[in-house]
Amino acid sequence: MSEVMFNKSGTPLIAYGKSYIATTKGYGEITKKADHIVEELDDITTFGDYTLAPWGDANDFPQTAQETIGKTGVLNTGLKFTRNFTLGQGIFPCQVTGFDNDGNEILKIVNDPELRKFVNGRVVRRYLETALRDFLKYGCAFPQLIGNEKGDKIVGIHTINALHARYTEARNGYIEKCIVAGTWPESPAENKYNVYDVLDTYDPYADLERRRIGKEVAGKSFIYPLKDSWSNNDYYSEPLWLPAYYAGWIDVAAKVPSFLKKAYENQITWKWHIQIPYSYWDKRYPVAEYATTEERRTAIQAEMDNIESNLTGEANANKALFTFFSVNEMNGKAEEQWVITPLDNKYKEGDKLITSAAANSEILFCLMLNPNVLGAGMPGGVYSSNQGGSNIREAFLVNVANAWLDRQNILDPVECMLQYNGVTDVELRFRNTILTTLDTGSGTKKTMS
Repeated sequence: MSEVMFNKSGTPLIAYGKSYIATTKGYGEITKKADHIVEELDDITTFGDYTLAPWGDANDFPQTAQETIGKTGVLNTGLKFTRNFTLGQGIFPCQVTGFDNDGNEILKIVNDPELRKFVNGRVVRRYLETALRDFLKYGCAFPQLIGNEKGDKIVGIHTINALHARYTEARNGYIEKCIVAGTWPESPAENKYNVYDVLDTYDPYADLERRRIGKEVAGKSFIYPLKDSWSNNDYYSEPLWLPAYYAGWIDVAAKVPSFLKKAYENQITWKWHIQIPYSYWDKRYPVAEYATTEERRTAIQAEMDNIESNLTGEANANKALFTFFSVNEMNGKAEEQWVITPLDNKYKEGDKLITSAAANSEILFCLMLNPNVLGAGMPGGVYSSNQGGSNIREAFLVNVANAWLDRQNILDPVECMLQYNGVTDVELRFRNTILTTLDTGSGTKKTMS
C-alpha cells in the first residue's frame, strides 16, 4: 500500500511504496499567488455588472495623450525613433551556452525552421511593433494571448489598441478583467464591448497553467498586462514623456510654430507705418459722387482692405509698393505724398527659434535621447558641446543598452506563449545594427543582444 503526503490544499506532493517513490511537480507551487495591495481609486465608473478603473481624470488619458503627441513633432518623432531602435532588426531564437571572459553571452542559434519562421513572421513582428508603440506612448500595452478550442495551445498573439482598453477595479488586490470598447471615454452600450480575463502580473505563465488545469483556456483570450512600473501606478503607468508635459515644454514646442506662423502672416503691420494724405481720398473719392457719407465711407474702407490684403501675408513679403505724388511748382515741395516709415521692430524671430530648440531638447531628455542623435543639436548655448559623430555613435549605443529592460518586457508574452506550447530551453534575443567609424572598414556592424 502506498503512502501519500498532501499539502494544506489537498494537492498530493509525494507518494511512496515498497519499490517506488513518486512526486508531483509544478501544480502545488502554481496554485500559490503573490499577495497584492492595489491603490485606492478616487473615482470609478460603473456600467452593467462592471466597475471600471478610469484611465485619467475623465477616463480619456490615452485619447488626450494621442492628441498631444500628434501635434508635437519632436515628441512624435522621438517616440517612433525609440520604438525603432528598441526593436532593432528583429528577434531570433537561441540558447545561452556560456559566457566569454568579458561577461558577454555565448549564443547558439536554434535552427528550428518552424520556430524561426514564427518569431520572424508578421504576427510576432506586428505584435512587437504595436505593443511597444502603446508602451512608449501611454505607459501601458495590452497584449492578447489567444487559446485554441482545446485549450492546450496558445495559437495567436495580438495587441489590443490601448485607446480602447480599460481595466476593471481590482478585487482582493487583483485586476481580473479588461474591457475593450471603441467608445471610451464614454461607457459602451450593451453588447458593444468585449471582456477579457487579465493574467496575474506576478507570474502570468503560472496563472495560465492554473487555468489550463481548471480547463479555463479553451476558446478564450487573455490579456498579458505590460506597463512601465517607474510611475508606481497600479492600474495604468505614466509614459516617460509626461514630465515634459507637466513642466510645460511640450506646450512651448507646440506654440512656437503657431507664433511664428502668425508673425509671418502679419509681418507687414509690424514693419511699416504708412501715412496717406487726406487730399488723396478727397480726389479719389469726391464727396459729391456719393449720396451719403456712409456710402463714401464704405468705398474708402474697401480700398483700405484691398491695400492691406496686397501688402500683408507671407505671399506678399518683400513686395514693391508704388505711389504717386505731385510737386508744387511755386515752392518745389512734394504734395499729397504717401510716407512709408520702417518701424523699430523689437521682435526677433531667432529668439523664438532658440526657445523652440530648448523645448525640443528638454522633451528628448525626458525620452532619454541625446538631441544630436536626431539632428537637434544647437549651435550655441548650454546644449552646444555635444555635437560630433563620435558623440552620436556613443549616444546611440547608450540607447541600445538602455533598451534591455523594455525589450525583455515586450518579449515576455511571446516567451510565455512558447513555453505554454511546449517550446523549452529557448531564449529570444534582438539583432542590432551598430554605427562604427570608417577606420574599422565599414560604417555599421551587426550585434546580438
